[in-house]
Amino acid sequence: MAASETPTALGDIVVLDLSRILAGPTATQLLGDFGATIIKVENPKTGGDDTRGWGPNYARDVEGKRTDLSAYFMAANRNKQSIAVDISTAEGQSTIRALAARADVVIENYKPDGLVKYGLDHATLLQAHPGLVYCSISGFGQFGPNRDQPGYDLMAQGYGGIMSLTGAADGPPMKVGVGIADVMCGMYATIGILAALRHRDATGEGQHIDLSLVDAQMAWLINEGTNYLTSGHLPERRGNAHPNIVPYDCFACADGHVLIAVGNDAQFARFCDAVGLAGLAADPAFTTNLARIENRISLNERIVMALATLKKSDVMERLQQVKVPVGPIHTVAEALGSDQAAARGTVLEMAVEGIDGGTLRLLANPLKLSRTPVQYLRPPPHFGQDTEAVLATLDGPKRRS
Repeated sequence: MAASETPTALGDIVVLDLSRILAGPTATQLLGDFGATIIKVENPKTGGDDTRGWGPNYARDVEGKRTDLSAYFMAANRNKQSIAVDISTAEGQSTIRALAARADVVIENYKPDGLVKYGLDHATLLQAHPGLVYCSISGFGQFGPNRDQPGYDLMAQGYGGIMSLTGAADGPPMKVGVGIADVMCGMYATIGILAALRHRDATGEGQHIDLSLVDAQMAWLINEGTNYLTSGHLPERRGNAHPNIVPYDCFACADGHVLIAVGNDAQFARFCDAVGLAGLAADPAFTTNLARIENRISLNERIVMALATLKKSDVMERLQQVKVPVGPIHTVAEALGSDQAAARGTVLEMAVEGIDGGTLRLLANPLKLSRTPVQYLRPPPHFGQDTEAVLATLDGPKRRS
């Protein structure tokens, strides 16, 4: 079946995307992958989305010159049309209102009340279009004592607690290696938008979604957040170790490191036999997971001594044979170049005219839907490339009253 004939989950949905950088664009890229039409509005005064200038890596044209497609921008902006509209002008505001009248969803990540002066805020647009789903993303939300503070992934990771849990036990707080607060906020936004669309389809009612980076980050403190709420004890920074499972860590072998995750007592007994610690599982200090948590330091010392003389490949083979979870620590190149990544289609190649080599290599959507598969119909757009085509549609009928 050709891509244009393949059914999509959101093929009848139009999204007006006033967001930039990562959280909002992550959400709209996901919606676009599901078939929604995404109209990305970019500021002509700044040259578009901030991430277009976040180098150093860019797609280059056939002459080897840098384009406005930075790797960062391309990570969250496929399946979108880009239009250049200055919303600070009366003409630009009129254009956005006209597009909102034809949209199912508006998503923005301005500071709270930042769009009120333009008449593009949720209250104004929902009054004009009661069936609209309007999603606002900000650093701290539309209300609360910090509502006017700027929202950046780093600040959200710091304020929301995840940095206090990340890094070596004797080291400083550490952010996660990618903008995970932004990305997870974008995923929560996608879920909220889909839920609001289902309600809209059932009742005709749109609604406002208020989502913040910090709220989302605190929500995915998951077991560590609940550990604290249950016990009142602050979680400790443990490096790669797990607060609730032992052994569950990165361990050094004679020629490198492996990851070992022993999930239950039976696995622990098999683990001990496999790495030359026979009988250790019968020691009351280590028989149960709770005992192992209480005695993790002495247990880890024994495991470290046992593994220090073994090669990585030997440890991997032994533990795989007895069905104890074990794995390598890949570089990004090794992960994306693995046979697993190849089999699952993790790396996406999109043909793009005018780009050196004729293709862009991107990270694919991980979802495998059997009836409405993800589609990749539009590569990340150049700034404003669809302005004329999109604005021409404003001469047609409105989608909603």
